[in-house]
Order: sequence, then C-alpha cells, then structure tokens
Amino acid sequence: MLIVRNITKTILFICVLTSLAFNARSQANAKKSGAKKTRIETSGNPVFPGWYADPEVRIFDHQYWIYPTFSAPYNQQVFMDAFSSPDLVHWKKHPHIVDTSNVKWAKRAVWAPSIVEKDGKYYLFFGANDIQSNAEKGGIGIAIADNPAGPFKDYLGKPLVDQFHNGAQPIDQFVFKDKDGQYYLIYGGWGHCNIAKLNSDFTGFVPFEDGTTFKEITPTGYVEGSFMILKDNKYYFMWSEGGWTGPDYAVAYAISDSPFGPFKRIGKILQQDSAVATGAGHHSLIQVPGTDRWYIVYHRRPLGETDGNHRVTCIDELHFDKNGFIKPVKITFEGVKKETLK
Repeated sequence: MLIVRNITKTILFICVLTSLAFNARSQANAKKSGAKKTRIETSGNPVFPGWYADPEVRIFDHQYWIYPTFSAPYNQQVFMDAFSSPDLVHWKKHPHIVDTSNVKWAKRAVWAPSIVEKDGKYYLFFGANDIQSNAEKGGIGIAIADNPAGPFKDYLGKPLVDQFHNGAQPIDQFVFKDKDGQYYLIYGGWGHCNIAKLNSDFTGFVPFEDGTTFKEITPTGYVEGSFMILKDNKYYFMWSEGGWTGPDYAVAYAISDSPFGPFKRIGKILQQDSAVATGAGHHSLIQVPGTDRWYIVYHRRPLGETDGNHRVTCIDELHFDKNGFIKPVKITFEGVKKETLK
C-alpha cells in the first residue's frame, strides 16, 4: 500500500507541474497575441496608392505635404496631385492641383515639382515638355496658388528657364532658401547641374558678381534630381545617379561650406535592396521642427516591375552619424511611425 500511495503522489505532482507549465505558456502566448493587437501603426510603403515618383516633401500649415510626379507615359503625364498628412501615416489626396489646361505652353511631361511658400503665396516649380534642344518650347515653369492644395495657375505665361545652360537640361529643379533669405534655383539633367539666384518675386534671376546667371556645380556621378539642405552651417548637396528606368538608380551626396561648392562626392545614401525594391532614387528630406529627426521621401520600383513608369512614393528614416555624415538609408516595407507636428 505504501508503494501505491507514493506512485499516486508522484502522478499528482507531475500533473501539477504540467498544469503550471501549460498556464505559463498560455499567458506568454496571450501576451504575444496582445502585443500584436497593440502593434504601433506605421505609414507602410508605399505611403499612398498609385504610380507616383520624384516626390518633394514640405511642411505647410502644420501639415506634411508631398508633391510627386504622376508617373505615366509623357503624353499622359499632364497633371499633378498632392498629398497631405497630419502625422506621416494618414494621407489625403488633393487631385489635379495643376494641369496643362492652366499652363498653356506645357503640352506634356509635367514633372518633378518643387514648392515654396513666400509672402502668403505658394510657388510650384515644375519641368515640362522634356525639351531636347533649344529649338523646342518648354523647360522649367512656375505655377502659383493661395494655398498648398491649389488650384495652381501659370505664373509667368512662359518658362522661367527655357534653354540649355552649361549642358544642363532644364528639368528636376529644386528651390533652396539660404540662411540669409536668398532663394536659389538648383536644377539640371543630362549630367549637369546649375545654380541660379532668383529675384525677389521669382520672375527671373539676379546675375552673380562675375556677370553670369547660371553657375555649374556638377559633382562626379551627378545625373539629375538635385536637392540641398543646410545643416550645422554645412551645405549637403544630394542628387540621383544611374538610369531612372533601371534597378541601379540611387542617391548620392556631397558636403560643402558654400551652396556653390565645390562638391566632392562622398557616397551613396539610398539605393535598391534586392529583398524590398529596386530603383530607389529622386528624393527629398524633411526635418521635424524642433527635433533632430529626419525623414527621406523617395520613389522606388516594386520587385518584379519592369515598366519604367511603375514607381511608388515611399518614406523612411534618415540618420546622421556623430561626424555629420549621412548614414545609408534602410528602405523598408513598414515605413515610419506617427510623427504629429506640434
């Protein structure tokens, strides 16, 4: 009988241990399940549906705004949409903020916008017609509106830049405001980049002291997609290199003490990831006011896509190291977390 009692106690002890282990496992699984339910909401990439490329990101009226190219064959690329968000996660579409019916000289290939607010007006700079020589009509134009959602109307009635200067095709413009308040137009395709000083009402340019209007600042590897920021009193000049229809499209950068350079290429900061997407390029940056947080907005081509116009707009984090150099960007499917403007 003693042996039977001991066996019974042993069995009961094993049953208790098994029950405790099961309960512990169940609680752990419940915690995991709960963690999934409270997963932090992110923007996802792409940040909004549709084929869009060449995005410029800005902050207007306590909202984030993205102005992209409608990525389609040039003869269909005759309008632009905009997108606004309070938090980088939820985006509202503002359709047809400008189209060729409001810009009579623009017939096709309206793309790569850059926008600034000045004295209560919004100036949208864009390339149009994809001119291949000075004999064709087109180049860089400006549209104007009273609010960032438009509607935008032609400002000059003609292109601001309608000729090739220093070999630069008049496309892919960026409007840069320097620390002294001076606005510059930085632009160019076909492997050449110019900088020019805009006059106060954006109707033309102010020549430099040497009498020239367009100064070439082309770094090694430059193709198109110019962009510039001023950080810690240094000028970070960024551009796209490679072919825009190919997988190797990428963004590289240089740093200088002046917006006129010289700019010596440092290296790539954005490029394809074979597990995520190809053709990552033509970007812009935004710094959250009052913080050291930066985001990069860019386009890329989903895996398996071969159509050159099948590009989507994405956003990821961008970081600087302790020496001020830009760290290579990790492109993701998740995108970024909510970042509400204060």
